[in-house]
Amino acid sequence: MKRKIHLELLATSALAIVLTLLFALYVFYGIFNEQVINDLREDALTFKNLHLFDNVEEIHPDIYALRTESLRITVVGEDGTVLFDSDADSWEMENHLDRPEIQEAFLDGEASASRESETMSKNLFYYALRLDNGTVMRVSRVADSFFAVSQNMLPSVAGVCAILFLLCFTLSSYFTKSLVQPIEKMAENLSEPGVEVPYKELAPFMAKIRQQHEDILNSAQMRQEFTANVSHELKTPLTAISGYAELIEHGMASKETAARFAGEIHKNAARLLSLINDIIQLSQLDGGKKMVEYVDLDLYALAQECVDMLALNAQKQNVTMRVLGQKSMVLADKQLMEELVYNLCDNAIRYNNRGGSVTVTVDQENGHTFLLVQDTGIGISRENQERVFERFYRVDKSRSKATGGTGLGLAIVKHIVSQHGAKLSLESEEGKGTSIRVEFSDLIPGMTL
Repeated sequence: MKRKIHLELLATSALAIVLTLLFALYVFYGIFNEQVINDLREDALTFKNLHLFDNVEEIHPDIYALRTESLRITVVGEDGTVLFDSDADSWEMENHLDRPEIQEAFLDGEASASRESETMSKNLFYYALRLDNGTVMRVSRVADSFFAVSQNMLPSVAGVCAILFLLCFTLSSYFTKSLVQPIEKMAENLSEPGVEVPYKELAPFMAKIRQQHEDILNSAQMRQEFTANVSHELKTPLTAISGYAELIEHGMASKETAARFAGEIHKNAARLLSLINDIIQLSQLDGGKKMVEYVDLDLYALAQECVDMLALNAQKQNVTMRVLGQKSMVLADKQLMEELVYNLCDNAIRYNNRGGSVTVTVDQENGHTFLLVQDTGIGISRENQERVFERFYRVDKSRSKATGGTGLGLAIVKHIVSQHGAKLSLESEEGKGTSIRVEFSDLIPGMTL
């Protein structure tokens, strides 16, 4: 960054120096031209006031002493005939009535003009003045052109450019350091809340960085807690399996007891397998499930299939299940929708009362498809409602472990809902039951129609 700023400042300075010097040369040459014309005008007025060319036939011989390489005098009659020229024989010269400065002088009394020579390195400057006798006297001078003046001044200009560039290089280094140093200091202390932002334009950037830093810390803390919870959750069934297996191995269990121990081993193994599957599912959702296929599917038909699949579990818990609503299409991943409906219905059965019911409604409202799972179970207290979607959080830990719950079902639901851009809401009252509603939007995050 520092190098880039330094180079950009130098490039800007170099461009400014070159443009400034070119402009200065242009202005200087304009002043030079004006000065040449003014000198010619002074000379012409002097000659007129001295009446030296009122009668070209009686020109004093000393006039020819004015002939120089830089000043030329020409007198033109009213018909354009050259009556006198200090550098050539007048009778051999062509008619000058077509010269712009001659024409203008006859009309307005005076005129000036400049023309480039054929060599392109010299300019011819003219000043014409109408005399009292009606003729026009023109004085002219040869001077360097703009390119010639620039070429003559090139060594001086190059020297000035070098000095200015060296000065700009020094100032650029100083300003770059003074500009970047506060930013570097801020970058070294991003995590400290008391660090002030050196430039107000960086305030949003600083806020974003700090937010990301906090998110990373929170994510790291959540992962640490998740790892600890996973270790704890895995340890319990593994300990039970290991203990029962050890008793059977050493012949410390009778035939009837061994059968019971085998049942406990099977139960804990099933719980362990379910826990591992949920952890894998949650890990995939955390990292972004690959090969997600969004298709149009009938959520009502999918909910009916899920209820049929869970009918045996519901029967064991003496819970009745029913599906209400109508055919409702959503753009979603079928596998994830199956996980969503299954987890919601499984939770509704698991935390229900014996003789209770679960109602699954799939319908449309305001043009949006929604899924509503209602149960008549134990309900959730108000202080626990905001935490039920956290990983391994259980409202009733004893019931959850007794029924084989992993504590990850609603966390998986929350991830799936988020991935599909849907809205998740919960209403519950202790002892009366819980309602969880998922409302789907028209668009999936990251997708465009």
